[in-house]
Amino acid sequence: MARRTDIRDQLGAAIDESAALAGFALDSAQTVVRDRLLTLGAELFAPRIRRSKTQGVNVRGLYVWGDAGRGKSWLLDAYFRALPTEAKLRVHFHGFLDQLHRRIHELRGEPNAVESAVRELTAGLKLLYFDEFHVHDPADATLLTKLLRALFDAGIVLLASSNYAPRSLLPDPLWHHMFEPGIDLILDNMDVLRLEGTEDYRGRPRKSVSGFRSGHWISLKPDLQPDLRPGLAGLELPEASEALELTVGSRQFPVTARRGDELWITFDQLCGAPTSTIEYLKWAREFDSWVVLDLPSFADTDAQAQQRLINVVDVLCDADVRTTITSLLSIDEFRVTVDRRPDGFRMMSRLQLLQRP
Repeated sequence: MARRTDIRDQLGAAIDESAALAGFALDSAQTVVRDRLLTLGAELFAPRIRRSKTQGVNVRGLYVWGDAGRGKSWLLDAYFRALPTEAKLRVHFHGFLDQLHRRIHELRGEPNAVESAVRELTAGLKLLYFDEFHVHDPADATLLTKLLRALFDAGIVLLASSNYAPRSLLPDPLWHHMFEPGIDLILDNMDVLRLEGTEDYRGRPRKSVSGFRSGHWISLKPDLQPDLRPGLAGLELPEASEALELTVGSRQFPVTARRGDELWITFDQLCGAPTSTIEYLKWAREFDSWVVLDLPSFADTDAQAQQRLINVVDVLCDADVRTTITSLLSIDEFRVTVDRRPDGFRMMSRLQLLQRP
């Protein structure tokens, strides 16, 4: 097995090469995080002094947090790709919780269903990487605590990115106490490092775009001539006859149109109805392009619909699905209505990636 210095050099060179191919160099704050990641890589894969069977080997995970758009996910993704092992798994927070919930439901009635589900989903892993770790729903707090305990008990090293310091998870003071055991597990088993960057790199222009970035934010002002609307960004708005229903499990969901691998859906159909990440994840796999019509001001929507949109944008950006949004508001006007919404800052950091014709 390679020496610690060899592992550090290999991982560092791979990260720097990824940055060069993307057309930038790591800033000083990102370099601090990269160096800690290199240390983690050396601890994971370099040979260790033989220890007694009862002593074991304890490798602390790493929890990287900071403001949206500072490069956390990019840096951790580049590091993850370079790790010289197959015993690793990168999961987006929504996707993994969805899998966990479904497997626990299938194992309901069995003793230790949560622990069994976690073992099945993480079998053979040395490292699990959670992108965008966050907790807002008190219903998830107990499950997440059990998940963390099972991971650490199994000796799986956890790597996580987040917009929140551990003590700020589940920030609602009415419910924060429910996740304090989970926070203690994070602090006991992971090093915490803040990425101190000041620039939101998602605001930088790109020479070429694809996937999520190739979509558009289209502001359809009320005074815009009707005959100009379909031509914006090449859109041909669906006819009423194109409406249909999509089936997920035993449920059916009305949508505006399905055009090959392109999904057309209104905000009310997507977020005004009781949809969930189960649907978003399935449709993100099924459709390469989404058009979300008639996005209103957050001032005119309830908290549940707002959270659904935040979850949708998380899923679509992570899956790199081309996303176009139409609204009566400009993106800057919409941003003002989002300011006080938890996780709204992360959603807006992603939405500013969209093209604006």
